[in-house]
Amino acid sequence: MTHLGYLIAGWGTVFVACAIYAVSVIRRARRVAANVPAERARWMTGKDSDVIGET
Repeated sequence: MTHLGYLIAGWGTVFVACAIYAVSVIRRARRVAANVPAERARWMTGKDSDVIGET
């Protein structure tokens, strides 16, 4: 393998690992957020989160 091949393989591995980690963190956060009671949920994750500033 040439130096370029090692470089591409290394960066590719890093990007794939970061993408997998990001997806797992987002999935875990959504799963945990579903267990938060409605009165403790933040406004960004509430039922009407598409409407900002309305109460």
